Amino acid sequence: MDLGLKDRVYVVTGASRGLGFAAAKELVADGAKVVLTARDEKTLADAAGELGPNAAALAADNADPATAARLIEEARGRFGRFDGILISVGGPPAGTVADSTDAQWRDAFDAVFLGAVRLARTAAESLGEGGVIGFVLSASVHEPIPGLTLSNGLRPGLAGFAKSLAAEAGPRGVRVVGLLPSRIDTDRVRYLDSLAADPQAARAGHEASIPLRRYGTPEEFGRAAAFLLSPAASYLTGVMLPVDGGARHGF
Repeated sequence: MDLGLKDRVYVVTGASRGLGFAAAKELVADGAKVVLTARDEKTLADAAGELGPNAAALAADNADPATAARLIEEARGRFGRFDGILISVGGPPAGTVADSTDAQWRDAFDAVFLGAVRLARTAAESLGEGGVIGFVLSASVHEPIPGLTLSNGLRPGLAGFAKSLAAEAGPRGVRVVGLLPSRIDTDRVRYLDSLAADPQAARAGHEASIPLRRYGTPEEFGRAAAFLLSPAASYLTGVMLPVDGGARHGF
């Protein structure tokens, strides 16, 4: 199936590793050009180098109000156009309600929530017919995840914002989509498992609760993201796609 990605240009945030990098890799593999962004300049440069000449790197912080415009300018300056953005933000620190401080809430709000809103809002103003804005969110949009209080508080709000943006941008032909990963085998998920008293037992317990009985791979997530961002998904907007092996049992 031709996804129609050839020569389209996307910005992918949080792209130096994990789910952001996995999505960027699949976009490039299908012919797109990608501007990768993250805060760590060296790791980001290595990631872009791995993807080849159709990938460019620009170190930036999503919490910086100037970042959104810089990224779009980089896409147009480097590759001549801007077709969409995938907003992937690393998860905030793990913690319970009792041990999550005001400072952690403020930092997480700026990086995870407000930074994503700014990126999406600026992208929406810059995109025309056929443009797309994607959010990498979390299964916590539907059900809180124990020990991830900050994420539980912020991700559902971003899903609500994405739905509002989909309704407002839709008449101009701009789509807005979300991906809800659960147990994808990334460094972040392995770290969360390591917090358990018995990490191997924790992983086994999670796998037993997933109908496919395994964690997803970054490549599987990346392919789902590439499809949703592609012209092949041109009649999908406002959707929140669980990428979870069936872990979400509700409709």
